[in-house]
Amino acid sequence: MFNPFTEDVGSDATDSELVEQAKNGDRSSLEKLVLRHQAWIYNIAVRMVFQPHDAEEVTQEVLVKVITKLSTFKGESKFRTWLYRIATNHVLNMKRRRAEMQVTTFDAYGAAIDSTPDLDLPDPMTVPVAVPLLVEEAKNVCTMGMLLCLDRRQRLIFTLGEILGVSDSIGGEVLEMTAENFRQCLSRARRDLHNFMNDQCGLVNTSNPCRCPKKTRGFIDHGHVDPHHLLFVPEHVQRVRDVAPATVHEVEDVVERQHAAIYGDHPFLQPTDQVGWLRRLLENEALRNTLHLN
Repeated sequence: MFNPFTEDVGSDATDSELVEQAKNGDRSSLEKLVLRHQAWIYNIAVRMVFQPHDAEEVTQEVLVKVITKLSTFKGESKFRTWLYRIATNHVLNMKRRRAEMQVTTFDAYGAAIDSTPDLDLPDPMTVPVAVPLLVEEAKNVCTMGMLLCLDRRQRLIFTLGEILGVSDSIGGEVLEMTAENFRQCLSRARRDLHNFMNDQCGLVNTSNPCRCPKKTRGFIDHGHVDPHHLLFVPEHVQRVRDVAPATVHEVEDVVERQHAAIYGDHPFLQPTDQVGWLRRLLENEALRNTLHLN
């Protein structure tokens, strides 16, 4: 799968060709350009706002900005850098979404998990999907929720550097900071998250009592997991680790890395009907005139 965050410049050359064709009014090139980047923007957005529906709205807001500003891209930087600066600036400065309204501290999040009772798994005859899928959903919901305990900048840097495997140099370019500063910020975010998981999560520290199967029914009862509408267990799972191979980051403080494997095991999510949305957007006469689309 196309990965915009590899160091290889070949993909950027293809981007540049599509940009020039799109700027000359070629609708097909604009569609190709947007569709090759939209899943990556969406996977950043969903880890910033938690709810996939909100993440789709954020992705569309970013893509509208990219499309309408495309004529201003002069090629003075890599297209990847230009595009993901728009995306990262947007998610850092956007209005708070529903899940973000409930952002809490790690201490409060841990207390909420502790207050969820340990229960037996649901009777397979009473739920519409296989019980292991519900356990996987509970795990993903819980670990996705942990990201909301990081502030926005930490969350973004952790998403880029640890989950999507963005190198220090590319992360620095996108966020307009030095590679060293990116490494330091990533190290702090990684350490904050690891400290919580090491104290709380049985996936990281086997001495912790918290176990996903024990919490699954409680998560269902409290409305955090909906058996009829799974958020983070798509039917055909593509894992983050498969599309964004791990990048080795130089960090000053070495911390345990079990939590990184957990986030690499998360699904690489695909937004729904993004092609349809894009084509409907491009039917807007004012936008078509602005872009001089064929």
